[in-house]
Amino acid sequence: MNVLKKLKILFPLIIMLVISLLSIYSAKIYTNSELGNIVLKQFIWYIVGFIFIFIIFKVKNNYIFKHSKLLYYIGIISLAFLLIFGTPINGSKCWIVIPGIGSIQPSEFMKLFLILYLATLINNFRNKYKNPTMLEEFRFLINSLFVVLLPSVLTFLQPDTGAVLIYLVIYICMLFFSGIRFRWFGIGLLLIIITGSILLLLYHFNEQLFINIFGSNIYYRINRIFSWQNGSSLQLNNAIVAIGSGGLFGNGFNNVPLYFPEASTDFIFAVYASCFGLFGVIILLLTIIYFDYCIISLNRKKTININKYVLGGIIGMILYQQIQNIGMNVGLLPITGITLPFISYGGSSLISYMVIIGIIINIYFEKERYYKY
Repeated sequence: MNVLKKLKILFPLIIMLVISLLSIYSAKIYTNSELGNIVLKQFIWYIVGFIFIFIIFKVKNNYIFKHSKLLYYIGIISLAFLLIFGTPINGSKCWIVIPGIGSIQPSEFMKLFLILYLATLINNFRNKYKNPTMLEEFRFLINSLFVVLLPSVLTFLQPDTGAVLIYLVIYICMLFFSGIRFRWFGIGLLLIIITGSILLLLYHFNEQLFINIFGSNIYYRINRIFSWQNGSSLQLNNAIVAIGSGGLFGNGFNNVPLYFPEASTDFIFAVYASCFGLFGVIILLLTIIYFDYCIISLNRKKTININKYVLGGIIGMILYQQIQNIGMNVGLLPITGITLPFISYGGSSLISYMVIIGIIINIYFEKERYYKY
């Protein structure tokens, strides 16, 4: 019974597996046929993910934390490799294509590597300085910010704005759990407001100067946000109509009335809601809430510091992706290309999250002890 309690996070995971396969099958009609049998691929990735959970459980988190810096560098090299040798797909160099096997999206694994490396840096800082001064915290913030900015710049150049936003959310959440002075968050917020104001002023009053300084890429991304505000996106309009058509019990399995791009990835929630209606959405939301509760409740319990930092990054990342994806599907948030964890189609994303599940399960089973580096 005690073991089952520690493995309770697997129960909502299995429900999400079923929802994912049903939704991807329903979206298959609107998915590029060159991708092959995406339902079978997703199922295989789930199986591979469960194998990774078992491997992580046997390896233990201590070993992973010791090699977090190496994993971080592997992620950086992979992102740099994409920019130099990557093949553009839909105008983006986000995937390393392996002929006969598929593709790997390094930015998905970079999220995990970033959490692990930042947790190690924060833990080492806290072990070295029990009561750090403002100057010591400032030096740490500069060092850790560089760790986040390096993959952010490489990912932004792909371009993949959604992943960059997730990196920043991870960083902010982990800093919050690190216990640094709250005044740093105020300073950071002020800098963001000033920078954002400058960007918006140039965007609205001197578009050509904006493009000359920041490039057409950034201009296009900001333009997408304002397109969302104006409700002028065909993709969003069709997704909202599809969701609304579902009613209480949906149009039925494999019955999506309208086409919209990225149905199996970014807009998988709209596909699911269209097929299974409000009743199905409630089941999905309750599953997500219970899944999140399993992680949040674990971080509230007494555990060693490095685990708190890791869980802080995981909580921030997953919550942000869930809120952002569902929000953009229903028109409450701008479309940023962020997928729904464990539901959307994608091997790199799914396997990276399954590794996270393995790390979480290890934390459940660990006793109170400090890691030695």
